[in-house]
Amino acid sequence: MMSELTLTVLRLGLLVVLWGFVFAVVGVLRGDLYGTRVNRRSTNTPPRGTPALPAADARRGRAARTPKPSRAAKKGPTRLVVTAGPLSGTTLPLRPAGTLVGRSPECALVLDDDYASGRHCRIFEGENGTWMVEDLRSTNGTYLGATRLTEPREVAAGSVLRIGQTMLELQR
Repeated sequence: MMSELTLTVLRLGLLVVLWGFVFAVVGVLRGDLYGTRVNRRSTNTPPRGTPALPAADARRGRAARTPKPSRAAKKGPTRLVVTAGPLSGTTLPLRPAGTLVGRSPECALVLDDDYASGRHCRIFEGENGTWMVEDLRSTNGTYLGATRLTEPREVAAGSVLRIGQTMLELQR
């Protein structure tokens, strides 16, 4: 027969394991009910990929000098507009370094579309000043008009992109 001390220790151990299981289940349910916590970007910090201001310019409150955009960039699209889907009416300025579109919180345009991948596509300025769109190996594909993208393609103002149920238009 086991001693009473051994039996009490086993009971307490089983109780601890049971409560651990209950807390794990509650944690999973809480995550399913409330979703993933998304931290909003602070307006005081520059977005990722943007060079920080030099210390002297930051103290004076002036922005660092940026190179002038090329003439071809001025004629191309300057913004991305959601024309259909859950975020219809949303407008986002295009950045020459690239604008990520997808479901991930790290994207510049975060889509609430079940058919969009985490990092779905990227719109960027090409080497010769033209704008390009690239599908980032998404599951359901990125469509330029009715054509599914398999490689980076040039886009112009007025081009329509489809990602799942979301329609995006590049505008000047």
